[in-house]
Amino acid sequence: MEILIVEDELEIANLIKLYLEKEGFTCHLCRDGIQALTLAAQVQPDVMVLDLMLPGLDGLEVCARIRQQPGAKDPYILMVTARGEEVDRIVGLSTGADDYLVKPFSPRELVARVRALLRRSLRQGGQSPQYQSPHFQVDPSQRTATRLGHNQPPEALNLTTLEFDLLATFVSYPGRVWTRTQLIERLWGDDFYGDERIVDAHIARLRKKVEPDPSQPSFIKTVIGVGYKFEDAPDPEADAQSDALHG
Repeated sequence: MEILIVEDELEIANLIKLYLEKEGFTCHLCRDGIQALTLAAQVQPDVMVLDLMLPGLDGLEVCARIRQQPGAKDPYILMVTARGEEVDRIVGLSTGADDYLVKPFSPRELVARVRALLRRSLRQGGQSPQYQSPHFQVDPSQRTATRLGHNQPPEALNLTTLEFDLLATFVSYPGRVWTRTQLIERLWGDDFYGDERIVDAHIARLRKKVEPDPSQPSFIKTVIGVGYKFEDAPDPEADAQSDALHG
């Protein structure tokens, strides 16, 4: 597994590299945002450990550009920041980061976070059947998701790895209510160390890509006090036309 460490503080970068290499990972280092984009294209890492505060381009911009132009691999991104404010964490996740870690941190915790991200893809790996409805087609084996609409051309959804896993989880069990804890256990693993509110940030980002109006979700519903569920109601316009034809 290839890990790209983007950290401008050399002592911290070398410490992260030391611990990850002890676990058998191949690590690459760079110290600024512009170089990170170049190296990411060359290395095609499985995971990026990305510092928020960088010279050249900051971590948020690097993350956003990686997600806009993914390569052969769509890497997991673990954002590292010295800031503890909730707004910075949510902003980081909104650009496409999969998880965050606040400095100072234990190197062992960072290794555990990296392993949890990688294990998630192994657990999800294409075991769910293809999902088809008037609104969506989701194929876990091909890891493709398409939005469908009446009298509209199919639209391929540009989802990150985590966003796809989240959507695939929802469509595998339509109507099921998922707590944040259940979603974390399924997608991150039971060794997750972070804040449960990370789920809310990823739900908000997924809604922007699948909902006609993210402020009034039609498909990914909030169950107040519990969590979230996926509802995929029939297409009312198509049903009306069908009733007219047969009735």
